[in-house]
Amino acid sequence: MADSNKYPAFFARFYDTIYDQVRDAKDHQYFMNRIFDTTGPILEIGVGTGRLFLDALNKGADIYGIDISPAMFEILKNKLPEKDHHRIEVQDICTFNLDQKFDLIIAPFRVFMHLLTVEDQFKALDRVFAHLNPDGSFIFDLFVPNLKMLHEGLDHVKDFEGEYSPGKKLTRYSSMQADPINQISHVTFKFVWDEDGLEKTEEWKTDLRFFFRYEIEHLIKQSKLKLVNIFGDFQEHELNKQSKEFIVVCKK
Repeated sequence: MADSNKYPAFFARFYDTIYDQVRDAKDHQYFMNRIFDTTGPILEIGVGTGRLFLDALNKGADIYGIDISPAMFEILKNKLPEKDHHRIEVQDICTFNLDQKFDLIIAPFRVFMHLLTVEDQFKALDRVFAHLNPDGSFIFDLFVPNLKMLHEGLDHVKDFEGEYSPGKKLTRYSSMQADPINQISHVTFKFVWDEDGLEKTEEWKTDLRFFFRYEIEHLIKQSKLKLVNIFGDFQEHELNKQSKEFIVVCKK
């Protein structure tokens, strides 16, 4: 995975503030249900600051996590008691190598969209396959491309405004331009926040790969994994023209 996908320190710092508000309700219960339907060990790829991982661990799940970003890893490590530090590592989805296998591997919140090339996508699927127990499952989610948005792009859209601590304001703006031939969204996140009486600003540019339904089917079928289903939302409804999510369920 490219270094541009390693979340920088300022992004990691504000990650929980933003995504507890804009993301958590969308997928949290779905992945918790899948985790607690699993009797053996679980791996979360793209564990981040522990949005799902910590809840699962605190409720008794035998869960482990990897993330490519040292900044995200350090925040999560500081939330964990020392006895659980062994559960998380800085590793890349394309090359990760762990000493155990898992009954369930999840890659929530668009992790797979950071894999820009087919080569990296197959590398990731191979590593997942190698770390699954027999009949183990791999679940990841992607967004269904919004063709109108991809055509028009986004220009400095405010997608978060709030306080990251009492009296300290944080605003995030998102911009996006799509490359339809290469199926890449060029995304810029701009953060503006109050600190020590001053307004601070940072930007992060990253690329995301968008996928279409039959492309996903062909990708999985060309890998060692078996495709179980692609659902259209986190309630596992069938795909239809209103679907905004691809929930991809695979088996070893």
